[in-house]
Amino acid sequence: MNHEEQDLFMAEMSDVKPLQHNQVRQRQSEQQLTAAQIARREAAQQDDQQAADQLTLDAVDLVEPEDIIGWTRGGMQHGVYKNLRLGKYAQDARLDLHGLSVEESRRALLQFIVDCQRNNIRSALILHGKGIHSKPFRGILKSYIAKWLPCIAEVLAFHSALAHHGGTGAVYVLMKKSPNEKLENRERHQKK
Repeated sequence: MNHEEQDLFMAEMSDVKPLQHNQVRQRQSEQQLTAAQIARREAAQQDDQQAADQLTLDAVDLVEPEDIIGWTRGGMQHGVYKNLRLGKYAQDARLDLHGLSVEESRRALLQFIVDCQRNNIRSALILHGKGIHSKPFRGILKSYIAKWLPCIAEVLAFHSALAHHGGTGAVYVLMKKSPNEKLENRERHQKK
């Protein structure tokens, strides 16, 4: 900044007064939590653990390799599910389970959902394969994915992908807003 610019800056700032205090009001998320908020968070953590426990390796209803699979949580708008089925949402994350065992896939799926929530990802693609050559049954991993996804609280819906995204060997997954997104949305609407 040259001398002339500095003089102009100082002239513009001449009527600025310093703040009387240096305290900054924290957002509610940074303030002390109420007992009700703590109870809700603890309940959510228990729900997450129960969901993980429900992703069992027990017997599963088998799905044929070429079957289209899909599911939606109650209350979802028809148009939203239709857009998911038609692949109209950008897949912001992708999980490829090819070559993994059922147990490895279970762990990878749970971590993937956690990572999506942490990164505010709402729509993703999971490549599970068709399982044409899987043993002892065809479509075993696909069958487990169809069983597990409804058990995960963060999952709102899923549907077999379009051919160019993997067809019946992949699913589009739509997830709930993360807690951060919900907070930002609340704050945005409170300002109006």
